[in-house]
Amino acid sequence: MNGKMTNAIAGLVCLLFPMPVLAQGFAGLGTSAEGFATPEPNPSFSFPADHGAHYDYRVEWWYLTANLNGPDGTPYGLQWTLFRTALAPEEGAGWQAPQLWMGHAAVTTPDAHYVTERLGRGGIGQAGVAADPFEAWIDDWHLSGDWQDMVMTASGPDFSYDMALSAQGPLIFHGEGGYSVKSSDGQASYYYSQPNFSILGTLHLPTGDIPVSGNAWFDREWSSQLLSDNQIGWDWFSLSFDDGAKLMGFRLQQPDESNYTSATWINADGQAQAYPDGAFQATPLATHKTAGRDVPVHWQVTLPDQGVDVTVSALNPDAWMATAIPYWEGPVQVTGSHQGRGYLEMTGYE
Repeated sequence: MNGKMTNAIAGLVCLLFPMPVLAQGFAGLGTSAEGFATPEPNPSFSFPADHGAHYDYRVEWWYLTANLNGPDGTPYGLQWTLFRTALAPEEGAGWQAPQLWMGHAAVTTPDAHYVTERLGRGGIGQAGVAADPFEAWIDDWHLSGDWQDMVMTASGPDFSYDMALSAQGPLIFHGEGGYSVKSSDGQASYYYSQPNFSILGTLHLPTGDIPVSGNAWFDREWSSQLLSDNQIGWDWFSLSFDDGAKLMGFRLQQPDESNYTSATWINADGQAQAYPDGAFQATPLATHKTAGRDVPVHWQVTLPDQGVDVTVSALNPDAWMATAIPYWEGPVQVTGSHQGRGYLEMTGYE
């Protein structure tokens, strides 16, 4: 989830390597963690080291989404993501290194959605992450800086962007101090965010160059067995309200149509409060057919303890990520008890 958690990781394995990949849980993220490290309660984070890669864990990502405006007030969305997965817990050199990498980049407008991806191998310099100074890259895509001020680039066949980011608040640790439980069986990840980046730069689109500015949300997450073997997808919300408060919430879908939920409420001053399963609710209100799938793009989201009862609506219902294993991700608008905007990621809608 931007989590985040993502189906693209398993897709990278399937695309690049002709070997069996276990399919337990959604996109293999319920596969046994045997041989890999697993998250434990009461984590102790160390920075800048934990901004870098954790090769003793099976899956990991660096995930940024942004809500932007052009000079005329037109809203835009932006995504930059780098995923890592390991084929085996043993390390190797060169082409024998077990690390696989996938990059996703997208720009969403009210009437268009541009998306591209990159696939890479570790051990040959094509992709990777360095902690100090921080740099994440795949091919010519880069995200680098000191986590206070950073620059970011990505490009595809029909778009590119160049951005600068500046942190405006503290890191937020989800769950119990960054230990984020994902199921009643106890699967978990380490999960923290920087939800308060200001961002500005230029979108290079087929319609021309557009200077933009806004706010970005950056997620860091790693694990080895992220889901239970019966969880089939998720819906993840990152919402920024006009009064300065923020809400991260997700629901994990199960075959009996029940859901496992989790949420973090973030006050305008950066103080965070975690909420366990059941406190946060997300209910689909309407679906839209895109890429042959019926996808819920209109939601009621509630967190009663904070007085949240909002409607979340997609800026562009066709924000389908036509990547190795496809999913929906795009900017949303928020109305109701709170006003604002944010991002929504949805997987498992086959």
